[in-house]
Amino acid sequence: MTTQPTAHQSFTVSAPVRLWEDGFAEDPRRYYAALRAQGPVGWAELAPGVPAYVVTDRAAALEVLRDTDTFSHDPRDWEATVPDDSPVLAMMRWRPNALFSDGGAHVRYRTTLIDVFDLVEPHDLRARVHRAVRLLVNRFGPLGEADLVAGFTRPLMALVFNNLFGLPDSQGDRLNEGLGKMMEGGAQAAEGEQQYAEYVLKLIAAKVERRGDDLPSRLLDHPAGLTPEEVTWQVFLTLGAGYEPTANLLSNSLSRILGNPLYYSTLTSGARPVADAVVEVLHHETPLANYGIYYARRPVSFHGVWVRDAVPVVVSFGAVGLFAEQETPAGRHPRDASHLSWGAGPHACPVRHHTLLIVTEAIEQLTQWLPDLDPVVPRELLGWRPGPFHRSLTSLPVRFSPRSPDQPGELP
Repeated sequence: MTTQPTAHQSFTVSAPVRLWEDGFAEDPRRYYAALRAQGPVGWAELAPGVPAYVVTDRAAALEVLRDTDTFSHDPRDWEATVPDDSPVLAMMRWRPNALFSDGGAHVRYRTTLIDVFDLVEPHDLRARVHRAVRLLVNRFGPLGEADLVAGFTRPLMALVFNNLFGLPDSQGDRLNEGLGKMMEGGAQAAEGEQQYAEYVLKLIAAKVERRGDDLPSRLLDHPAGLTPEEVTWQVFLTLGAGYEPTANLLSNSLSRILGNPLYYSTLTSGARPVADAVVEVLHHETPLANYGIYYARRPVSFHGVWVRDAVPVVVSFGAVGLFAEQETPAGRHPRDASHLSWGAGPHACPVRHHTLLIVTEAIEQLTQWLPDLDPVVPRELLGWRPGPFHRSLTSLPVRFSPRSPDQPGELP
């Protein structure tokens, strides 16, 4: 619980758990265990010299997510304390959009996003996913081998989201490159932020000049009267938040499915829904593991820890899912313990159903075109991209019987 601190309470003194190390990507459970050993709220570093409180307990996480009087999403006080070249600044700096706003501004921005995404009908989104899968399987299907990260999950998201946002298929590589650099939070984060910002600015300039049947045009014409600058920052948020985490959720789900032959056979036979695998990933390898970032509005005592203002309070969805499952009472299915990957409270993900539809349709279509996908590398030896915020595979190589969606008789 949050209370006012006494004069004698001290700062956290535990050594920070360094989430920026290469070892975190390789074995996050070890780092989460070190944080949990400190209590419901641990002490960490997101980058060298950038400390943060990390919440690993579900009850404490829900308090942060729901208590808008104590915790804010606005990072500007923190931003003033970090150098301009901080590798996590590209992902954490303030922008006038739904993610970094509170109160009335947040409601205004969020409402416009919900309204325009509600206009994307499920059958239309499904058709866009099917088209993208067909294009990609046409590319690598005849080869009999592929990297499902570089050749399928990431380009598929570029095709689907560029299509939704009114950009041609040819722009996918630029989107992938900029967002990838930003998310990893390394030396190239600022360069990636600049590349992605230019991508979005050119998109909005084109839509201001000429509307289309796409999400940016609908935002520009929304009754809320967002300015082109405000629309730019909503698109900066939603295009990035749609592309990167959904690509990671898809690749992590495919990895989990293909790494378990018995599981894979029940999915391809239709005996078990793909959604089961996706839910397991949201527990074990949620794509945005540590991106529930808040800031105390004033110094408070929170679950035994003296929390300063202007220091990030990170809800670790990765740790919460892990420990919620470990602590599930006997007789209950692990999925009964909510993973919180969609968040909670005012900032809960507003488009979770769209995300689940994209991921499940992509998996179902791919495994129907290529029902004998065989992983080349054992699951425990797969590599993971560095960075404190995400859980993201570097590659997922597979082999399969060569085929093309254009072959007669091969329709799913």
